[in-house]
Amino acid sequence: MILLEGRPGSGKTTAARRLIEALRTEGATLTGFLTEEIRERGRRVGFAIEAIDGKRGTLAHVDLPGPPKVGKYGVDLGAFEEIALPAVRPPRRGGVAVVDELGKMELASEAFRNAFSELADSEVPLVATVQLASHPFTDALKRRADVIRVTPGNRDELPAELAQRLLDAR
Repeated sequence: MILLEGRPGSGKTTAARRLIEALRTEGATLTGFLTEEIRERGRRVGFAIEAIDGKRGTLAHVDLPGPPKVGKYGVDLGAFEEIALPAVRPPRRGGVAVVDELGKMELASEAFRNAFSELADSEVPLVATVQLASHPFTDALKRRADVIRVTPGNRDELPAELAQRLLDAR
C-alpha cells in the first residue's frame, strides 16, 4: 500500500487522476474513486465523488445540513457510501486500486473505513491519497504503508513512477 500525503493544494488529486490515466493506458483493471471540488462563480461550495466506473455524486456541500459537518460543509454519507463502498471492493486478480481521498469527510463513514480496511488488507496493489492531519485511522495506515509526501516539485513525476510500481506488483 502506498499513501500519498500532502497539504491541500499540493497535487494529491492531480497525481491520483494522472495515475489512473497511466494505468488505463496500460490496460490495468481499476477500482477506486476520485474527489474533486465543486465550484460556483469561482468559489468552492462542496466536493464531488466519482468512481472509476464513472458513477458520480455529491460528497459534501455548503447547502447540505449534515450531520456530519466538516467545516462549512454538510457531508452526505448516504450518497458517499453508495458510490464509495462498491468502488473500494478489491478488483479481480491483476487489478489495481486508487482511492482519493482518506480525509475527514470520507472517514466520517464507519462503513467506508471498514471497506477500505478490507481493501488495504487484500493483496491488491493500492494507492490512496491521505490527509496530512493526524487521525487514528490514517495514522495506523501510515505506520504500515509506504508514505510519499506530494509536493508541487514531485507531483508531475509521481504518476508514471507509481504506475510502474503498481503494474510490477500485480
